[in-house]
Amino acid sequence: MAEAPETSGVSARLGEITERIVRRSHDTRARYLERIATAAEKGPSRQKLGCANQAHGFAACGPGDKAMLREGAGANLAIVTAYNDMLSAHQPYEHYPDLIRAAARAMGGVAQVAGGVPAMCDGVTQGEAGMELSLFSRDVIALSTAVALSHQTFDSSVYLGICDKIVPGLVIGALSFGHLPAVFIPAGPMTSGLSNDDKAKIRQLFAEGKVGRDALLEAESQAYHGPGTCTFYGTANTNQMMMEIMGLHLPGASFVNPNTPLRDALTTAAAERAMEMTALGNDYRPVGRMLDERAFANGIVGLHATGGSTNHTMHVVAMAAAAGIKLTWDDFSDLADVTPLLCRVYPNGKADVNHFHAAGGMALVIRELLGIGMLHRDVETVWGSSLDAYTLEPKLTSEGTLDWRDGARDSGDENVVRPASRPFQATGGLKLLSGDIGRAVIKTSAIAVERHVIEAPAKVFHSQEELQKAFKAGTLTGDFVAVVRYQGPKANGMPELHKLMPPLGVLQDRGQKVALVTDGRLSGASGKVPAAIHVTPEAADGGAIALIREGDIVRVDAVAGTLTVKVDPAEWAARSPATTDLTVSHWGVGRELFGSFRAAVGTADTGATIFAVA
Repeated sequence: MAEAPETSGVSARLGEITERIVRRSHDTRARYLERIATAAEKGPSRQKLGCANQAHGFAACGPGDKAMLREGAGANLAIVTAYNDMLSAHQPYEHYPDLIRAAARAMGGVAQVAGGVPAMCDGVTQGEAGMELSLFSRDVIALSTAVALSHQTFDSSVYLGICDKIVPGLVIGALSFGHLPAVFIPAGPMTSGLSNDDKAKIRQLFAEGKVGRDALLEAESQAYHGPGTCTFYGTANTNQMMMEIMGLHLPGASFVNPNTPLRDALTTAAAERAMEMTALGNDYRPVGRMLDERAFANGIVGLHATGGSTNHTMHVVAMAAAAGIKLTWDDFSDLADVTPLLCRVYPNGKADVNHFHAAGGMALVIRELLGIGMLHRDVETVWGSSLDAYTLEPKLTSEGTLDWRDGARDSGDENVVRPASRPFQATGGLKLLSGDIGRAVIKTSAIAVERHVIEAPAKVFHSQEELQKAFKAGTLTGDFVAVVRYQGPKANGMPELHKLMPPLGVLQDRGQKVALVTDGRLSGASGKVPAAIHVTPEAADGGAIALIREGDIVRVDAVAGTLTVKVDPAEWAARSPATTDLTVSHWGVGRELFGSFRAAVGTADTGATIFAVA
């Protein structure tokens, strides 16, 4: 029988919500823990394999590694990598396996690249057909991780991944081998280039036809200019925050720039830590046990406190389900109500993640949240059994060795990070909406307070291209709510609709009241336009969003938490859903291979996953 995690020492409301998650998840979590305990009892599998199986596993190794794998008592460390050199965030991973192998050998073991997982760049596919594979790539990554580990020749694991769907997919895959320890190793953000604010201005000028493509491309190239993660606080950098606050990174590892001595030292230390946590030693820390209800509650609190990506209202639910934990959007909403917003990082402010890191970064945020009881302190992490360690920052000594020192106690820039006593706002940056249109989420942290409630006639579209054509034709006049439907996971894989933001932003700046309602997604970089997203049930699944007609009065109310349409109830009940031809999204660019995913995928509020929900 699984024991409920302790929730003492935290705010009453955080404790109540966590206990609610524990009760809801009791049976599924207990079954999951029983499964990974059974797997752990079998012990390391390598030397139980048949001779031919073992020989295949070390055939390509050098003499030293081969001898250890054949007869040694050391650990074998699996490297699961999302490396490719097209993604700026992942290009630095090219040399990581060599660092990890060297660290493993120094610890008396071996490290092998167990497998690679796909890593697509949402920045490249935004507004293109490939974006319709983006969300599904998360579950492909989870499947690929399971295949990589299925050789059952490993004692521990490290994961090289950063971007949007990649980290959640790796976590889901790692939890399918939850008896193995797991350390996630980041590569860090690129250095700051053209400011995110200036980049957004050029995008808006381009949308208005005031600058040409040459100026736009130059601005984009100055913003995205080198190795590392994009510097805005979108899904990729929210992933890094979450891996740290949930204890899967080393303390302070998330936002150290690539290709620096400190970055390499952290990579080596992460590999060493993964070797120390195996069942062969005295500090066994299986990831499936470590990621409990408290760890996920901490992750959601971090999401709210930093104004993180809306994509995680789906990803975190799917990740938790892989550990037998049942999260709901109500958990997100209730935690948002009691979590102060401590950070302003673009698109919620002008700073980028490098400025955030310099102003105090994760150590300061974690210290502040611990200080008000808004994090579970006594949780298992890859670094120990308390989040206190995550108020430390890594530094290099004059001898070049790695040392952790006390992190910032005060903000270096209160325009970027504030203490919990003076937050940017009293509640987190996400809000749950419910009403006769369905359920949705809205990111309020980047929206001016006067735009938290929008009521206007609907203008209905069945693709983002339709809205862009209407904008260019000059027909988007007056106040309106843009309803962009048939963009959910069953319809076309739920692409991000980030290219809607520049034209809607132009209209908003002209003085029009505008909002977006969609069963699709927005990028983690979604900004100043009110957007009720992830509407569920989606149009393709019989959702009421398919009943809205041109001119219906739609109300998006982020204060009351409602999403409603002002139509006579009898008329509303008598309406038939509008339909559209979705076959154009089911073929080409590999989309024909994902028909089974579209058929099996669940709803946005249950994680939009093809896997069985916990």
